[in-house]
Formats: sequence, C-alpha cells, structure tokens
Amino acid sequence: MSDLFPEDLPASRPTDAPGADRPLADRLRPKSLEEVIGQTHIIGPDGTLRRMLASGRLGSLVLWGPPGTGKTTVARLLADAVDYRFEQISAIFSGVADLKKVFETARTARRAGQRTLLFVDEIHRFNRAQQDSFLPVMEDGTVVLVGATTENPSFELNAALLSRAQVLKFSSLDRDDLDALARRAEEELGKALPLDEDARQTLIGLADGDGRAMLGLIEEIISATAPDEILDPAGLAKLVQRRAPIYDKSQDGHYNLISALHKTVRGSDPDAALYYFARMIDAGEDPMYLARRLIRMAVEDIGMADPQALPIATAAKDAYHMLGSPEGELALAEVVVYLATAPKSNALYNAYNRALALAKTTGSPTPPMAILNAPTKLMKSEGYGEGYIYDHDTPEGFSGQEYFPEKIGRRDFYQPVERGFERDIKKRMDYFAKLRAAKRGG
Repeated sequence: MSDLFPEDLPASRPTDAPGADRPLADRLRPKSLEEVIGQTHIIGPDGTLRRMLASGRLGSLVLWGPPGTGKTTVARLLADAVDYRFEQISAIFSGVADLKKVFETARTARRAGQRTLLFVDEIHRFNRAQQDSFLPVMEDGTVVLVGATTENPSFELNAALLSRAQVLKFSSLDRDDLDALARRAEEELGKALPLDEDARQTLIGLADGDGRAMLGLIEEIISATAPDEILDPAGLAKLVQRRAPIYDKSQDGHYNLISALHKTVRGSDPDAALYYFARMIDAGEDPMYLARRLIRMAVEDIGMADPQALPIATAAKDAYHMLGSPEGELALAEVVVYLATAPKSNALYNAYNRALALAKTTGSPTPPMAILNAPTKLMKSEGYGEGYIYDHDTPEGFSGQEYFPEKIGRRDFYQPVERGFERDIKKRMDYFAKLRAAKRGG
C-alpha cells in the first residue's frame, strides 16, 4: 500500500517572515490613519475625521462606499485613536438577541469608565425595527455607532438613525492609490510583482477600485507564476480570468448607470452613451430593461422633434427579441446612437404633464355640445351636435371652432420648440392659431 505522506514530496515553501501565512490583506492592514491609502477627503490633514478627532469628540458615523475602500480599517483605527473599546458585529449574521448582548456589555464597560465603538458591518441588512434598537444606546452614550454600508443610506437606513449619525462617503481607490498599494505589497513580499508594465496597469484596472480585491489578485499571481516568469496583459488575463464589475442590478450600481445612460443620451453624447450602455450589458443587465428605457427616452427627450425615434426604438426592442443575445445588443446600441444624435425636445413630455395636472383638478366638465354625437332623437333635441362644422368642408380644412369645455376655456399645453421636426409643427400651429383668431374675429 502506498504511503499517504511520501517522504520524496517537496517540503512546504519555507519562510522567515513571521505571520507570512496570513492573507496579504491582513498583513498589510494599516496600523494608523496615516498608513491608510486613499480617502484623503476624510482622513487627510483637512479631512472630516481629522477635524473630528482634533476636537476631541467622536460622534456616530455611517461609512458609505464600495467594497475594499477601507471602511472597516478606518473604524478600527478610530477606536484606537480615541482609546475606545472596539466591538464588531455583522448585520448578516446578527439578530436582536446579539444586539442586546452587545449593548449590555457596552453598558458594563461604560460603568467601568470605558467607552465602546460599535462597528456594524453591512448595517443596511438590519430591518427597520433592528435599526431602531440602536437609537436609545446612541442617545445615552452607551455606544458610538459606526455603521458600514455599500448601499445608499438615504434609501436603506431609518431617518431617525441617520439624523443621529454623520454620513461619510468613501470613494473607490483610484489608479494612483492602487499602484501605491501594489508597491506596499511588493515591500511586504520582498520582491517585485511578476508583471510587465502593461500587465501592471491591467491588474490595476481589474481591481476596479477595490483594494482588498487588488491584494487577492496579487496573492493569486504570486502563487501561480514560476520563479522567472513575467506576465504580459494576455498572460495575466488568462491567469486570473476577470472580475465581475461592481454592479448590483437591484441597487445603486443599477440606478447610477441607467441615470448616466439617460442623461448622456439627453445630452447628445453618443460616445458616453455607448460606454454606459456597454457597461450595463457587460455587467449582466437585462437587455429588455434597457430596450424599455430607450423607448422611454425616445418619447420623453426627443418626442415630436423626431417622431421616428419612437418606432425606431420599438423596432430595436423587437429586433433584440427576435435575435437574442449577443447579436440583438447591436440593435439596441444602434438606437443608443440614434437617440443621442437626434434633435431633442421635451415639449410633448411637458404638455402631457400639464394636461394631466389640469385633468386631475377640474372634475368632469362636459365638452362643447357641438362636438358631441347625437345618436338619438332625444339627444338631438337637447342640442347634441348642433352647430358642428365639418372641418373638411371648409376652404382651409380648418373650422377654428372651440373644443375645450366652456368651463375651462382655451389652454395651451403643447409648446413646440424650433428644433428638428418640431420646427415644422410650430409653423403649422402658428398658422392655425392665426386662422382661429381670424375666424373668431369675423
């Protein structure tokens, strides 16, 4: 029988560095605020936290930002800076019973003269009632709450909790930050990364602003390359595959990018519009959702300035439905460029909203009797249809009669702009307005 532990296998890689078997992210965890990479608007010399610490007062905070930007690290260092107990829980794994235990421990510590900084990771995962449980202990000083969230606090956290905490927005690490982090990793590892310069820049792009992901990729590269191997971008991509973009189709990433796409189409920038469209497709967004939004843009931002925008957008939706992915995305991309380069007008959108607002506030006034049908003798005897002028029988094909209810009087909702097809519409409307005025004057 073969030996389970043969002696001729190579021994584990020796190391002289204490704790070298710990994850790189843990080994490089900053020991002071000065060592934190990025977030200078918060922890720099003039940053919010620096001013707060200088005042000798630390209030409750909500740290909002993408993954891997230092929220947990900063919370730990804040506790050290003010000599508070550091207590950490995760909203994913904790419930009301866990919170009660933490609060009681904090009360005991406070009676002994020790304040507690309670760090709650993923605080948005707590429901409304659980969030409310923090309010009494925040108000009486039992804990200083520091919550971390990747989601917009305005939507995910109670207004009462937000009113008692300052929100600090963490930013994704930029390329310089990530490069500095890579150099710090090289110092810790005692060797340069096995990458050429182009591959190094590719690595920074793959990290996508996430420092923790960057360090994970570095560990993967170090463990998978031969001693003298140097990777180019193609070799790096083959080794690490690719990271999924930071994008949650039901949360902020989704709404931020669709907002960016809509506004770049409205702003007539086809290149930026294609970029945001491509990002959403690449991240796995439902193309039919994008098709529906493009149809909305066609009627909201282009409208009658180019009446072909709507049928073209609708045709692209049908084309995607017929072709499927990936060929169908090209039809949607064509519409993105068409809408972005089309003349813009929100005159129809505004007219509809004005008409809707009036309809909601004027009750049910009867239309003019002249334009009501009289299918029965009784209705005819009551004046239904009396005085109606058949427009086609007039020389101009326009009678100029009043169609609004008498109770409301004439209103002008649709005000076309002199742009695209609406330029011609405006000329026709002005012509009919003059005819109407002339006929009434006569």
